[in-house]
Amino acid sequence: MKKLPELFERNRNWSAAIQKENPYFFKDLSRQQAPKYMWIGCADSRVPATEIVDLAPGEIFVHRNVANVVVHSDFNCLSVLEFAVEVLHVKHVIVVGHYGCGGVQAVLEDKEIGLANNWLGHVRDVLERHKKTMERITDHDKRLDKLCELNVLEQSLNVCKSTVVRSAWKRGQDLTVHGWIYGLKDGLIHDLDFCVSAQRDVPEAIEG
Repeated sequence: MKKLPELFERNRNWSAAIQKENPYFFKDLSRQQAPKYMWIGCADSRVPATEIVDLAPGEIFVHRNVANVVVHSDFNCLSVLEFAVEVLHVKHVIVVGHYGCGGVQAVLEDKEIGLANNWLGHVRDVLERHKKTMERITDHDKRLDKLCELNVLEQSLNVCKSTVVRSAWKRGQDLTVHGWIYGLKDGLIHDLDFCVSAQRDVPEAIEG
């Protein structure tokens, strides 16, 4: 049996530091969660949601998977989205991808990585949808960056088209969907100018 005592030690130190700064933090946090934001991001360990935007536990409701994919057959993602929108009443749903995404790269380079290839079929759909745009880019790194961006935009559009978000807008709920991308090389978030707050503003398609 291999336990991980170092992580328990780090946890104790973290908890002590938080309580030193605010003795009531965990007591208040345990009563309820009332985040304004839902983050749909990649499972990549280098892209931790709360740290990137410098928010405390309880301030972002998070769902993560390989390549930050949102599809209408994924009831895991849709259930988390529904809870965020209908129970927590978040104001913002933010799809956040990142440059250098391994899942997106596997699609671009047609790599065989096992079971995940089935999941990444959704990203391959994005690549095929924007085939002409991608063919115009010859530099590999720029192609990867572009596909990472297009994937975020397509998944953001999928959020808007979900029954959860469409129902929220129909009943007049204050809810905005955003598309962002994170840079591993500089630690900065970049706004991809996808910001939709009503059904009438949902684009018909993503332009390359």
